[in-house]
Amino acid sequence: MARVLITSALPYINGIKHLGNLVGSQLPSDLYARYMRARGHEVMFICATDEHGTPAELAAAKAGKPVAEYCAEMHAVQAGLARGFRLSFDHFGRSSSPQNHRLTQHLAGRLRAAGLIAEVSEKQVYSPADGRFLPDRYIEGTCPNCGYERARGDQCEECTKQLDPTDLINPRSAISGSTDLEVRETKHLYLRQSALRDRIDAWIDSQTGWPVLTTSIARKWLHDGDGLQDRGITRDLDWGIPVRDGTDDWPGMEGKVFYVWFDAPIEYISATAEWAEANGLPDAAWRRWWRTDEGADDVRYVQFMGKDNVPFHTLSFPATLMGSGEPWKLVDYIKSFNYLNYDGGQFSTSLGRGVFMDQALAILPSDYWRWWLLSHAPESSDSEFTWENFQASVNKDLADVLGNFVSRVSKFCLSKFGPAVPDGGEWGDRETALAAEINRRLRVHEGCMEAMEVRKSAAELRAIWVLGNEYLQEAAPWSVFKSDPAAAAMQIRLGLNLVRLYAVISRPFIPDAAAAMMAALGCDDWSWPEDASAALRLLEPGHGFSVPDMLFRKITDAERDDWAQRFSGTRG
Repeated sequence: MARVLITSALPYINGIKHLGNLVGSQLPSDLYARYMRARGHEVMFICATDEHGTPAELAAAKAGKPVAEYCAEMHAVQAGLARGFRLSFDHFGRSSSPQNHRLTQHLAGRLRAAGLIAEVSEKQVYSPADGRFLPDRYIEGTCPNCGYERARGDQCEECTKQLDPTDLINPRSAISGSTDLEVRETKHLYLRQSALRDRIDAWIDSQTGWPVLTTSIARKWLHDGDGLQDRGITRDLDWGIPVRDGTDDWPGMEGKVFYVWFDAPIEYISATAEWAEANGLPDAAWRRWWRTDEGADDVRYVQFMGKDNVPFHTLSFPATLMGSGEPWKLVDYIKSFNYLNYDGGQFSTSLGRGVFMDQALAILPSDYWRWWLLSHAPESSDSEFTWENFQASVNKDLADVLGNFVSRVSKFCLSKFGPAVPDGGEWGDRETALAAEINRRLRVHEGCMEAMEVRKSAAELRAIWVLGNEYLQEAAPWSVFKSDPAAAAMQIRLGLNLVRLYAVISRPFIPDAAAAMMAALGCDDWSWPEDASAALRLLEPGHGFSVPDMLFRKITDAERDDWAQRFSGTRG
């Protein structure tokens, strides 16, 4: 049994997330966590809301609420939606937690002692009307690269170019709209990433098998232009973790907080500490996952994220941990994703474009969305959600292939043999060949899952579903029953066992449907089918079952057209 630590990129607190956010980190990390548990491994699956920075302050101001109150409310909302999508976090924490305050300040103090933090005087935009400096998203203006008029001070959402606030044309305050802006001098702390460049470069080179998307982004930041640059880790904001080293005030840093990119990844560790405290466990319970001197040296640590988060996780967060001089566990594998686009455009939280998690659950149960998103995960390139494709995938894969098989087998058995697994003859060549082919396909599926090849895993799972339908068509127990009821009983007994096998291997993808299949079979044996031949004999004659409710219904053309109209790109 292995120990596997899994973290999903933290969703921003500023509103309900869309399907692109979901498939970019949380959903595939849940798939992997569920699979690792199914194979008997010890798993710690961590996520949290990212609650600091300008997005939180601006969202709270827009909602007319104090930022702490807003964050608490939105954490509850996001946690509820995570449960709705059956995301199986061991803990869903908050980056504003006391644990994260303490650990962030501690690590900053360690970096300071190591000479890896510099105090830098720099010029930033100041708004007399607002009486404050305007970092990042507190400034809007015209992008100098593409001309988009609502670009933010950190990045243009239209062309994705990273910006500094002083780059914007015709800048204005995102708080008051004032264009009366000045450039004033202020002091900030910088993490001296450049001093760790060679060490980080060697560490990345030592990682084998990482996705090309991950390594190409990391190496671009390391080697293009002047290479890895020092990066500011503080901001002039009211909401955040105060700049302290954990023992005394940091002279000259009064009223400043740590920049969100610095404290958010640290929350992975802090959230694990939150988990331990919430469960009444000692610090050793979380430290065994994170400290290599306390047992974490045998942990495999896997991170999931969208490609925009790769630089922080391959460079900045490792720089923080390495630079601390303490034995923190570094990531072993980073699974990164491209973007999911929406029906000819882009998903956007700030602009309210696309289908959001609450809207999706109001339309259909989570399994429908989980299956489509995972089977179309944007791994090698961006992918696009369209209502036509969603309808086709649900109707063909879930309703016609899996749902139809379960329905036909259980209903036929009930009508001809009653509500129990029937007895019958021994397997013939067809059944032996089916078990062998399922074994072969299962090993391929397992390889894809272990390699975190999400789309290939889904394709292999569907192929195993198809094998059952093909067997049913070829064996035709409804015809065999007329002349050889015992043979038909054997075929249906195998079919019911196949339903159980499908429930087990499908559970990481569609957990609710898997639970419904097992409940109908009156079975609670979730053991992984290491050997298909044995698994297809697990339910013995006489074992009771019931016909499950319809697992998946088809989406009609009228529904598809209605949803395309209702969710044409703007959230109300």
